[in-house]
Amino acid sequence: MDVRMERYRLWDPLSPYRALRKHWALVLQLAKRDVVGRYRGSFVGLLWSFFNPLLMLGVYTFVFAGIFKSRWGSESSHLDFAIMLFAGLNINSMLSECANRAPSLIIENTNFVKRVVFPLETLAWSVVGSALFHLFVSTIVLLAFTGVTRHTLPWTIVLFPVVVLAFVPFVVGLVWLLSSLGVFLRDLKQAVGILTSLLMFLAPIFYPRTLIPAPYRPLLYINPLTEIVEASRDVLVWGRLPDWTMLGWYAVLSAGFAWLSFAWFQRTRRGFADVL
Repeated sequence: MDVRMERYRLWDPLSPYRALRKHWALVLQLAKRDVVGRYRGSFVGLLWSFFNPLLMLGVYTFVFAGIFKSRWGSESSHLDFAIMLFAGLNINSMLSECANRAPSLIIENTNFVKRVVFPLETLAWSVVGSALFHLFVSTIVLLAFTGVTRHTLPWTIVLFPVVVLAFVPFVVGLVWLLSSLGVFLRDLKQAVGILTSLLMFLAPIFYPRTLIPAPYRPLLYINPLTEIVEASRDVLVWGRLPDWTMLGWYAVLSAGFAWLSFAWFQRTRRGFADVL
């Protein structure tokens, strides 16, 4: 049994964040290793983290603005559609990156499981840290493109970290839940890939929320991506304040989910070594 596991008070809703604070240096080291290792051996190295979103934005602009002549609304331009699409896909990419890695996270780090003193809960935080780095780079690309095409940036972009802060507990909670289940259910990785694709298409990423009939529009908010995608567009693109009530409730539910997932992870980790 892991001796560090007993030091967390699982009834404490702040226990997931106490774990982060306690092992902050280790989390940063693991996240850095993950980011650098992803591009190790390539010709341009870490610059791919910048080129990838830049190339994808170029593709979206060419296809949706240049070929399909898509518009987000009657008063928007064709380039606005590419901006709105990219803003939504950035949030989806963060969730997908973490969720798709989670089921095999413990399996790929079996050597850590057998070390009694290693805090396994930090692996989830490191995955989220790596995803946050890529979100940061993609957001810089988005803001640069928006500034060039619109010749201005809204002051509300300073609120984007607040939006992301509400999202992070849900994402790290999902990683804890899926990584623990992935140890016992090896088919989970395939199912998660399908689920993340469904969440992407069922969120207002490729289409505005107003295209959904009004009676069914509230159902969009069952999707954990919807509120964060909408709030991100508000602050990054439209220059509007997010719906603080909705975002506040999302943050509370997100923190509650992280707490329960952390407790689940700490309880189930006792059986990891037996299965692996």
